[in-house]
Amino acid sequence: MKRHVQTSYYVEGEGLWTLDEAQQPRCIWPEAAAEVRMFRFSRLGPVGEPTDPALNHELARAMTAAGDEADSSANRQPRIPAGFTYLGQFVDHDLTLDATAVALGQDVTVDELVDNRSPALDLDSVYGRGPGNAQDQRFYAADGIKLKTGTTAAVSLANIPGVPDATNPNPPHSASTNVNRDGFDLPRVGTGATKAAERTALIPDTRNDENLAVAQTHLAFIHFHNRVVDTLATRGVPSLVLFEAARSEVVQHYQWMLRHDHLPRIVDPDIVDDVFTHGRKFFEVSGGPTGTMPIEFSVAAYRLGHSMIRGAYQWNRVFRAGGPLGIATLLQLFAFTGTSGNFAPPTDPAQLDNPNSGTLIRLPTNWIVDWRRLHDFSVIPNFADVVLPDQETNEAKRIDTRLVNPLDHLPAGTFAGREQNLPQDDIQRNLAFRNLTRANMVKLASGQQMADFFGVKQLTPAEILNGNGDGSGANLTAEDSLNQVQQDALVASTPLWFYILREAEINHGKLGQVGGRIVAEVFHRAMEISTYSIVRNPHWRPQFGPDPSTFRMVDLLLFAFNNDLALLNPLGDA
Repeated sequence: MKRHVQTSYYVEGEGLWTLDEAQQPRCIWPEAAAEVRMFRFSRLGPVGEPTDPALNHELARAMTAAGDEADSSANRQPRIPAGFTYLGQFVDHDLTLDATAVALGQDVTVDELVDNRSPALDLDSVYGRGPGNAQDQRFYAADGIKLKTGTTAAVSLANIPGVPDATNPNPPHSASTNVNRDGFDLPRVGTGATKAAERTALIPDTRNDENLAVAQTHLAFIHFHNRVVDTLATRGVPSLVLFEAARSEVVQHYQWMLRHDHLPRIVDPDIVDDVFTHGRKFFEVSGGPTGTMPIEFSVAAYRLGHSMIRGAYQWNRVFRAGGPLGIATLLQLFAFTGTSGNFAPPTDPAQLDNPNSGTLIRLPTNWIVDWRRLHDFSVIPNFADVVLPDQETNEAKRIDTRLVNPLDHLPAGTFAGREQNLPQDDIQRNLAFRNLTRANMVKLASGQQMADFFGVKQLTPAEILNGNGDGSGANLTAEDSLNQVQQDALVASTPLWFYILREAEINHGKLGQVGGRIVAEVFHRAMEISTYSIVRNPHWRPQFGPDPSTFRMVDLLLFAFNNDLALLNPLGDA
């Protein structure tokens, strides 16, 4: 079951949580044949009570009210490059891929069901069940070792004044948009009865093709694997064991990067260090052969990335502020994918509700990312002279209680809503409302309940309603926001997702004692249960970084693209 479109959650020991026709939570016990196949969630803390839907409606509206994206604040920590927003989404899909989502009539052993449902940080969203699996061989090249990549579609910009392809009739072939570029799109099925079928990404988890930034991140991991394969082969690793040797290195480098580069950017580093030094205190403390996914992580804590999203991005030399085609909008990043979009310039969100509109079946060449705009390469000494000025790059929004306004009307393809014919202003398109409704569905604990469970101080009523008081987060006491009854209800029992974001807002933009504890412990456990694990193998060190103690996302990108600026930024500079 794909979690972004999930309408039910199976919680161990409780049953299957869903909503009834009156939108009230209901728990049933599924049939045995269905139950054994379900992705397992667990409940870390106590059961909560649903929030009034009217309060959720107004709270979601306040969280997605139009506002200044600059979110400048005296409490802001050093910038987080925007690429980490979408790395976080890529990680979420890695944790929640259900590799048992196969035809009901297919034979799958109990061991296979358990192994392929475990929420491990093992890159199964990239590898699937491996080249030895008959169904998943399609993700691999002919050698059965490397992963497939795709080819972009040539697009001419000759008639657009100011674009380098127009002003220079013979641009360098390597920077031209009017050529097909091998290796810069995800592999695609390419055949089928509909355009949507042809556009489908040939990867284990097509959720990674619902936003272009996530899609290009997935592609970078494909290149990283393929480069590791080439490197190990030159060192004499036999082809018979080359795939597993490469996967082992890729997964552990990935985990190291998450532990040392990603997690400390989004979680209070003291919490991260405590968990990885002294172990977990609350989640599956005694370990065991398999893990579950805490419902508090999936439905609340790890939805922190929704507040990091911006409404527009400096994407490459073609799509940037001040350029002839303007800055890339969030809607465009949905449109130029195979899962949410149609590879055509969107005139409005409704256009994306038809998956078979548009003419192209591959990513247009002019939408290849310039990685320097999403990650900070200034930390690489020999790349300092090619680092772009701040106004040409992107930082993530601070983790807080305000979401950018475009998230109040999601394209239907992002939540499997194309068949519902929802009006554009339907509250079900509002991402904040969807998150709050999911919490009701599973009777998620409130923020106060989880603070008590962890033995930490609760946020005060003033902090819940006003955050830092600097106006940078959701304003819940404004005249057109929550009424007094709703404010009283919110401070008495705050939806966990909102509570965690408000806690981060107060904690200088990093998850604190409730949200940070949940995320750090789940990451630790997800690494521990992976086949290849830096938690179980604490003496492992990266070999593809600048030294044995350093491997960051920028190091992964540099290695994946052979330290070649022309591959990190294929379209060149303006």
